Amino acid sequence: MINLENIQTFYFVGIGGIGMSALARYFKLKGNAVYGYDKTPSALTSSLASEEIEVGFVDDISNIPTQVLDKEHTLIVYTPAIPKHNKLLQYFTAEGFSTIKRAALLGEITKDSICLAVAGTHGKTTTSAILGHLLAECNMPVTAFLGGIAENYNSNFIYRGHEITVVEADEFDRSFLQLQPDIACVTSMDADHLDIYGDASAIEDAFRDFSKLLPKRENFLYKKGLPLDGRTVAVGEAADFEAQNIRIEDGSYVFDLKTPLTTLKDLQFSLPGHHNLFNAITALGMAILAGSPTDCLSKALLSFKGVQRRFSYKIKSDDLVLIDDYAHHPTEIDALYQAVSEMYPEDRKLVVFQPHLFSRTRDFVEGFAQSLSRFDEIVLLDIYPAREEPIEGISSDWLLEKIKNKNKKILSKEALGKEMMASNCRVQLLVGAGDIGAEVDALTQKLKDEN
Repeated sequence: MINLENIQTFYFVGIGGIGMSALARYFKLKGNAVYGYDKTPSALTSSLASEEIEVGFVDDISNIPTQVLDKEHTLIVYTPAIPKHNKLLQYFTAEGFSTIKRAALLGEITKDSICLAVAGTHGKTTTSAILGHLLAECNMPVTAFLGGIAENYNSNFIYRGHEITVVEADEFDRSFLQLQPDIACVTSMDADHLDIYGDASAIEDAFRDFSKLLPKRENFLYKKGLPLDGRTVAVGEAADFEAQNIRIEDGSYVFDLKTPLTTLKDLQFSLPGHHNLFNAITALGMAILAGSPTDCLSKALLSFKGVQRRFSYKIKSDDLVLIDDYAHHPTEIDALYQAVSEMYPEDRKLVVFQPHLFSRTRDFVEGFAQSLSRFDEIVLLDIYPAREEPIEGISSDWLLEKIKNKNKKILSKEALGKEMMASNCRVQLLVGAGDIGAEVDALTQKLKDEN
């Protein structure tokens, strides 16, 4: 077991990852020397550099900072997303440096605090961000490691103390089984990561194993209908934690929260979609279980601004509504469609979708086709490969053929601006977990200039 008290320097291989960068910020705050490598510069790596965290972009051992070479007092942190041929990680392993996976390090950090773990194939980041914000606004001593940039903090890291930690419990590579949660939830457990698990039943087994990590059943929340055991959460139907009397006023949800002990009246929440309302109910339930005073929760929830790339409004005018979203699974695209249909029932809707991973496209092609067909116009980009090599026969052209709607096409990223400006759809969505996110600001500016 690694003794973190003995570590003076941390080196993150893949520091530009959203989860890795939050950990880098945490150890920098604690006074450690923090360095890292990533494949390409990004807004996140620029932000880290502005916080005096040195980041390199060349996969070569000659670029390792001298302080990192102190083997006795250095810890190398990596994720399963780092390819095996990475020269830096190969060097650190061969030379006997202490190395640890990101998830295991998160487990070490949280084991001496009250750990609130948010699990689920969808909804982790938004739920975690709401939960971290609720606790911070209610003056609870919380550290939150988030999988996205919370708008209220312009960061994926919240620090108000260390007695409570909020973490995303990632099912990828079964990482969440390395945590020691005191309070936890499962927001969803749809089939995903079949390249890791093989089939849906193996994913369900992993989530059940995660739920068994909880010392108390009453501290485990899950979406009503899932085959789990604990306390249920639901929107508009009977559950232990339930949103009741839901209505929309001035573009926001207003609802009552029923808990096992009380009912909180007339809460307001501004993120669209029943999936986001469910995330809010789950976060409220976990905050209450963690001991948050209930009299501050209403004001805290009202002030939550959202998470970047989670139903993020980029333009909101009479002529055009542009929304940026991270959705990369059919269930998430369905939730996105429900949200925009509820908010903009009369308007035509264009979706630009960049599929993420060849294996995910292969495994869920019918679901993607069905979900995307509901929009009025569909534009596909090429598949974003991330960590994968191409799979023969799996392409955006193959997915396009299966989409029933005739208003569909494949475009390059360079052609998007012209296509979106020519569309008569008032509501336009940029969707996907790949590098489409890097195009959003430029596209937003083009569309603003046009309007």
